[in-house]
Amino acid sequence: MNLARLQALQIELKKLDLDGFLIPHADEYQGEYLPPHARRLEWLSGFTGSAGLAIVNNSESAIFVDGRYTLAVREQAKNFKSYNSKNHPPNKWLLQQPASKIGYDPWLHTPAELEPLQRSAQTTGSSLIACEYNPIDKIWQDRPSPPAKPIIPYSIYYSGETSQSKRQRISEILNRKKVFATILTASDSIAWLLNIRGNDIPRVPVPLTFAILYATGVTDLFIIPREIDDKLLKHLGTEVNICSLNSFATALKKLTNKSVLIDPKRTAIWIVNQLTKSNLIEDSDPCILPKACKNKVEISGAKQAHLWDGIAVTKFLHWLDTKIDTTDEIQASQQLEVIRRENSKLHDLSFDTISAAGSNAAIVHYQATEQTNKQLHSLYLVDSGGQYLFGTTDVTRTIAIDQPTAEQKKCFTLVLKGHISIATCHFPPGTTGSQLDILARHALWQVGLDYDHGTGHGVGSFLSVHEGPQSISSRPNKTALQPGMILSNEPGYYKEGAFGIRIENLILVVEKGKQLGFETLTLVPIDLRLVDFSLLTTNEINWLKNYHSKVLEQIGSQLESEARNWLQNYINN
Repeated sequence: MNLARLQALQIELKKLDLDGFLIPHADEYQGEYLPPHARRLEWLSGFTGSAGLAIVNNSESAIFVDGRYTLAVREQAKNFKSYNSKNHPPNKWLLQQPASKIGYDPWLHTPAELEPLQRSAQTTGSSLIACEYNPIDKIWQDRPSPPAKPIIPYSIYYSGETSQSKRQRISEILNRKKVFATILTASDSIAWLLNIRGNDIPRVPVPLTFAILYATGVTDLFIIPREIDDKLLKHLGTEVNICSLNSFATALKKLTNKSVLIDPKRTAIWIVNQLTKSNLIEDSDPCILPKACKNKVEISGAKQAHLWDGIAVTKFLHWLDTKIDTTDEIQASQQLEVIRRENSKLHDLSFDTISAAGSNAAIVHYQATEQTNKQLHSLYLVDSGGQYLFGTTDVTRTIAIDQPTAEQKKCFTLVLKGHISIATCHFPPGTTGSQLDILARHALWQVGLDYDHGTGHGVGSFLSVHEGPQSISSRPNKTALQPGMILSNEPGYYKEGAFGIRIENLILVVEKGKQLGFETLTLVPIDLRLVDFSLLTTNEINWLKNYHSKVLEQIGSQLESEARNWLQNYINN
């Protein structure tokens, strides 16, 4: 099927007098998570990951992914030659190809993304050509329609700040920069700014929208036409104008000769091209940093969400302990969702659960299918989360199904040491996550091991489970960690063909005297059967004991007696 689609695309490209085409995992809003109609890369190649770029060319069809997906892409996109984008990025690949004409959809690329590809193309005599339409849309016969689900007001009870206050704060930023307006393309930024939520994207509670925020605080919100009720209009107020998406281009043209702030990493080239007569100021989306620094209400809500989620995941682990011999990956994932949904406060999962046994767990972002589904054995890795009105959760646990080997215990304990090193770190203001990343890898590095993904990503407040600008990663990041930021702490180790290990909690940046540090939010026990205590220091052992005491104290009383007794035995193993 995928080969037929690839051949159909190549026929369509000949009609356009093109030799190739760029297919990113992207939509016009530049989000990581896509609605079904925008999953062109998945439709064409079979690759289901949340980041990647394919290049269909006469010489070779290639697909580039990061370290999370290097194993999965081999199985899913067999008609493409796969590359690890860290070691062999697409701009390097282009330098090795003959001169050709390669098309791209200007709605799906930002200037920051396209610039290195343009440089490589020019070096080899190739050219990148903006297409008036996306040729994949021409051949995708049963392509779903764009979503237009209701836009939901998000109460100050959860947000902790009115939209008017937020718009005033961002307006002050624009006025300091002497900017007339800013173009907002990130749906989660707009949802945060206007205190709205939606269901246009599976697992991410946002509506797909564009916005123009003027320095006056007035905002034009551009949406696919849908039903708008009086409740939403009252919530938005008189300074927010709801406009049809079809009027977006006209609104951009009205910014001629005005100073306009755009984020070159988050704004589609098509939008930039409409602003050629404006005075463009390139800077970060002004909502990103304020959104990342949660206020007191959001922090309180995050803790409540993690309490509820901790209860659900602990109930699941108790259930799993009684069903190990008869359960497979899909059944376990389904049961975890059933238990989570027992809480009426759950809105949705925060992403599709990663439920992986044995060698499947070595595939970092593995998704179980009927073809790959395995009975639980060896080590079982489950990475999951929930979307609650109060906050967003994300937790990974690795569970011993069979008697763990000495190698598995050693690797698990080295990962745990890195996890504890991050959790207990104190650091001066101004420190970035990239400066801390080595702490999570140090113990693994000492024995020649590592993992090919980031240690921590930002997390939203009833928004995306992946949020910037903060991260903990070996990739350079200039954003300093600040109080109120929530990140994941998830070092791991993956032995291809054998097993995978990851331990993930969410952590909150807090003040520690004159320094900063982390408070762990997640409340889920860690499998002590996998710990080699001889490799832990006294301080690390004490952290583990204190963490489990906190888990028992906060969620033990919320469990039925059988589950509570199981938890006590589990953490006293």
